Amino acid sequence: MGVDLELYNAKMNNQLMWFRRDLRATDNAALYHALSAAKAASSTVHCVFIFDESILKHLPRRDRRVTFIWDSLIELDAKLKSLGGCLHVLYGQPLSLIPQLAKQWSVSCVHTNHDDEPQALVRDTAVQLALLSQGSQLRTYKDHVIFERSEVMSQVGNRYSVFTPYKNAWLKSLTPFYTQPYPVEEYASALNSALTPLAWPSLEAMGFDEGHRMLTPAGESGAQTLLAEFTGRMGQYHATRDFPAVRGPSYLSVHLRFGTVSIRQLVLSALEQQGTEGGKIWLNELIWRDFYHQIMHHHPAAMSAAFKAEYQQIAWEQGAEADDRFAAWCEGRTGYPLVDAAQRQLNQTGYMHNRLRMVSACFLIKDLGIDWRRGEAYFATHLNDFDLAANNGGWQWAASSGCDAQPYFRIFNPITQSEKFDAQGKFIRRYVPELAALGDKDIHAPWLTAGLNLKAAGIELGQHYPLPVVDHAQARLATLARYAVVKTKS
Repeated sequence: MGVDLELYNAKMNNQLMWFRRDLRATDNAALYHALSAAKAASSTVHCVFIFDESILKHLPRRDRRVTFIWDSLIELDAKLKSLGGCLHVLYGQPLSLIPQLAKQWSVSCVHTNHDDEPQALVRDTAVQLALLSQGSQLRTYKDHVIFERSEVMSQVGNRYSVFTPYKNAWLKSLTPFYTQPYPVEEYASALNSALTPLAWPSLEAMGFDEGHRMLTPAGESGAQTLLAEFTGRMGQYHATRDFPAVRGPSYLSVHLRFGTVSIRQLVLSALEQQGTEGGKIWLNELIWRDFYHQIMHHHPAAMSAAFKAEYQQIAWEQGAEADDRFAAWCEGRTGYPLVDAAQRQLNQTGYMHNRLRMVSACFLIKDLGIDWRRGEAYFATHLNDFDLAANNGGWQWAASSGCDAQPYFRIFNPITQSEKFDAQGKFIRRYVPELAALGDKDIHAPWLTAGLNLKAAGIELGQHYPLPVVDHAQARLATLARYAVVKTKS
């Protein structure tokens, strides 16, 4: 984005750094470019973050993500002050505020990092045009991924829609250049320290409860603490990542989402452990993230419809019964303990273990026969680490309608998934405490448990814990019939 440097207005040579999903002062592409441009022009850099009211107005009052952003901004401001600058935080519409600030502060160029979500691209185009109309420009940079857009293509120039060949091409393309950090601090003297920071809007004034926070520590410091802890066990990631009662994941996904950690640093940390199976698998997960982002760039329509067009023909369950079952899934009362535990973890913490995201999504789609987009929207509202590209990719994988998705006939059995990945029922007992007294074998499917065992545990199904909303075996047959419309094309 942007126009040639020759179009700079000589009387307007300050730079503006617009933070968005990159809430760190370390190794930040746009901040580096803003500072280096200011150095070259003997000018200064102003830093701003805008709470976009067009986004925030759709969020619940007790949204943990907003407080995570707030806490991260406080730390970012402190870091910028230590480097000689400050952070201005506003609430409103970027389309009006960014050009207004550019004019007020004599800014020739606004610098920000890419956001390839469809609505963000529309916003950025409008901001760019508004800036051009007053003699300024917008420049955006790659920062959120290692490879983006069309950087990784096949040898004949085609885009990838299957992960393994994409991964192989990604690995072949990777050189030290792509993981080299941006030396922000070397240019930090260009930060503006003369202006008094604009008064920050309060969380309450924006309509949010400031006491509702994530368990995950915020800011760059929170990310570094988690990374240091994960580095010590990354080598075992492959053996622990699928078990929700075990500390297996990195828990860095929310930091990647809001850019409080650099993807370059994470890839370097994974490369340092390529001698371990865990390090290889974790790097694989980071490559999946790039893969889904390039899918979003090339196929923006797939963010709201099936990637494979023929899957649009599927007739999903509708009506009052479907709505009741969807509500049971949302609230964690389907009668399938692992699914219910997963949903309750999400509702209580804003986090859901990755294995359980697959189990829960597959249950909604292929046991309840409900449109994957309803589940995707629910996750979008409740996940702390919600990222459109990854969330859509995961849900379409489960629905078999996405790129490189599971086959339509692969239908997770929620009971065997529970027995395999939570064999002792530790995770279930944490989030479905009404089943805690059941034995390890009985807790995965209480309705199949002997009546004496239920009685000994003080459980009456239908009163203390619901009976299953569907029979899995029957639901499986219904799903195979439902997907028959795409059978010959899969």
